[in-house]
Amino acid sequence: MPTLVLCVDRADDIGRTVGVSMPVDGWDAVGSLVTEVGLADPEDSTVNCLLEALRVTRDLRSEEEEAIVAVVSGAGDSAVAADRSVAAQIDDLLERYDPESAIIVTDSADDERLIPIVESRLPVDSVDRVVVRQARDIESTYYLLKQFLADEELRSTVLVPLGIGLLLLPVLLVRFSLPVALAGLASLLGAAILYKGLAIDTHLARLPDRIQDALYSGQVSVVTYAVAGGLALVGAFLGALAVSPTTEGILVPVMQFSYSSIPWLALAALTASAGRLLDELIDSDRIPRPYLNLPFGVVALGLVVRGFAGYFLEREGVLANLRLVGVTVPATERLALFVVTAIVVSLVGVRVAANVADHPDEETDADPDAAERS
Repeated sequence: MPTLVLCVDRADDIGRTVGVSMPVDGWDAVGSLVTEVGLADPEDSTVNCLLEALRVTRDLRSEEEEAIVAVVSGAGDSAVAADRSVAAQIDDLLERYDPESAIIVTDSADDERLIPIVESRLPVDSVDRVVVRQARDIESTYYLLKQFLADEELRSTVLVPLGIGLLLLPVLLVRFSLPVALAGLASLLGAAILYKGLAIDTHLARLPDRIQDALYSGQVSVVTYAVAGGLALVGAFLGALAVSPTTEGILVPVMQFSYSSIPWLALAALTASAGRLLDELIDSDRIPRPYLNLPFGVVALGLVVRGFAGYFLEREGVLANLRLVGVTVPATERLALFVVTAIVVSLVGVRVAANVADHPDEETDADPDAAERS
């Protein structure tokens, strides 16, 4: 059974150039076709595709393998009509030669769309794409741009933010100086890239369904998350109020914000974790160890952050020294007190989580025959 060396032309460049009927098969017929196409349009890459099909056929025959060279070309007013025309021509070749397999020769990415049509009718051993050396980079760039513009997700991710930025740039230049306008534009593009890169749009799209499921299932965390959000806003508001507008630099305002907001932020985290703990307890009658560690970790982290923030503020004279039982505690001892307390709280959390989490395991690992023997 022969091997069919098939040169495919989806855009019907051959038919429009020389006006021959398809398919064209046989060494002599394809050789004459190369001459006709080359004389009609020497710059057409189809000439190279036909010559490559002849070369592959010659190499197969030199290895004492039976090979038939043929050319099919799409004809019609639409892509569907062209593909059906190629399918009919392939069926004609299969009926005449009954080949065992095919080797497809193409000269463009568009022609490679015909490969599934060939594969649906006989096995394809190889696909040989011919690219003219002088035009390799140009053609590759062209098809990469074509595929990029055809991808809707890539267009919305890259072109839409870029277009919005270019539209806003003249407005920013009119109102602000060039550095400020460029900084604003860079911030906008960076926010758009992070929005897509972190899949924030996906999380926002799923958020209504998750909230609806949580409400229907009666989860306590829905209420606690709402309360935690309110407490976090209160903490941010109080932290912003604590920042002195006359303070120079960055470190001191940051420490002022952290010192005033961290108790409320920690309380918000505790409220959210409490709701999650209750949900786990209701669903499975046991609480996993990570959820037990979370409240203690939040308290310990809050103590550490507040301790360091208070230390810096005391060193700058913004915050008065701590007094315990009428005794003034210096800044260094104050920091040590907060750090030691945080470590103790975290160790207590580890111990409590270990005891609670190990309790169900002990019951599971217990001898099942103990009750019967008692």
